Amino acid sequence: MLLDPKILKVNFKNILTNPIFKVLKESVTEINLKSYLVGGFVRDLLIERQNKKDIDIVVVGSGIELANKVKKKLKNSSKIQIFKSYGTAMLKWKGLTIEFVGSRKESYSSNSRNPKISFGTLHEDLQRRDFTINTLAISLNRENYGSLIDPFKGVLDLKNKIIKTPLDPIKTFSDDPLRMLRAIRFCTQLNFKIESNSLQAIKENSDRISIITNERIVVELNKIIETENPSKGFIILEKTGLLKNLIPELTNLKGVEEVEGKTHKENFFHTLEVVDNISKHTNNIWLKWAALLHDIGKPLTKKFNKKVGWTFHGHESVGAKMVYRIFKRLKMPLNEKMKYVQRLVFMSSRPIILSESEVTDAAVRRLVFDSGELLEDLICLCEADITTKNPKRFQKYHENFKIIREKIRVVEERDRIRNFQPPISGKKIMEYFGLKPCKKVGIIKETIKEAILEGEISNKYSDAFTLMKKKGSEMGLKPDENKF
Repeated sequence: MLLDPKILKVNFKNILTNPIFKVLKESVTEINLKSYLVGGFVRDLLIERQNKKDIDIVVVGSGIELANKVKKKLKNSSKIQIFKSYGTAMLKWKGLTIEFVGSRKESYSSNSRNPKISFGTLHEDLQRRDFTINTLAISLNRENYGSLIDPFKGVLDLKNKIIKTPLDPIKTFSDDPLRMLRAIRFCTQLNFKIESNSLQAIKENSDRISIITNERIVVELNKIIETENPSKGFIILEKTGLLKNLIPELTNLKGVEEVEGKTHKENFFHTLEVVDNISKHTNNIWLKWAALLHDIGKPLTKKFNKKVGWTFHGHESVGAKMVYRIFKRLKMPLNEKMKYVQRLVFMSSRPIILSESEVTDAAVRRLVFDSGELLEDLICLCEADITTKNPKRFQKYHENFKIIREKIRVVEERDRIRNFQPPISGKKIMEYFGLKPCKKVGIIKETIKEAILEGEISNKYSDAFTLMKKKGSEMGLKPDENKF
């Protein structure tokens, strides 16, 4: 919620209680350079948003000079990081990151978001910022310490929950297309609306996103996905045309096809509902990515069958392969994080199938074995995947998942399947039958594993040893006479 309007009319000096502000005030007074708190810190202060760890300070002059002065007054601060080309400096102190920037104005070329920078006034510095809610400043100067400066009516837009550019939105987004993603991100994070002219400007400039590096794009996408209701952001991404430029595999999920009166589920909005559902239960960004991509293989596997209607056979396998291509294109990590998402997408239907049928111990053992350490996350994904609007079916699926969870607990306790290690090793098989590494050893190991998963024998050495001898005999193998 926004601070009481009465508070906005008074000085903020009584609100700036952190000891860092006393140091900043003293330092600003000593070097006699006009300095101001700006940007996200001021915005979040006004709407009482927690965890304000980043403090941005604009200096009408040298930000480096003020940083050096502050550094001398602080104990146990980090070393100053200096960026001479931008006239900026940064230091860390007691969990805070403080950045000092000289006031500046910018000019852009059409093929780059990197501006030409020159010295500017405070007003020029504020007007170059992305949105009015980020153009607010609080004075650190002795004569008006704590006073709020609001040249673009950012407070009013905060009150009305509006995302709006301080200057012409067409030029704002054309100059720096990343701001389009930032607008949607703030809209999603803060539960604001994008002002109509700004929204139209995003639509008109959506193709300009191509000049932004994928690394910067992914940072903003992740911030949208990390919110409580990512669907809000992705709906705007799709409506503005940005999504088709970033992840066309998702826009391909849109629409419902009808043949002979039979339709299939609308998979785009279903996907967004799944992401929202799972966001209620986890902050795991990679699990959320798995939810976002779990159905991307459906457009490529969609077929119409006159008897059963629409099918998407094998979409999980196709989707898992697509995950790699998407991650690679967006310059996302291709390490274990990508493999984690792949495995979840590949297995995303397994528990769903179990929830629709009678759950056997053997089916549960296989699920536990195949999913391993991903089991809990997989179940969480599949429960989020229940988006039916039929109350009876909804209740039935959730009740079946309760049964599955209980079966998993019982099977786990009894059979120790998770992170399964065969009771009989390949080395033991070779020793007993006097074999060297060969196909027969693998066949015996696989026979033992399958027997345990099917419940034909228990996961114990004695049962596995007995089966090993039996299978070996069937294959014409005899114990090594020198050892047995």
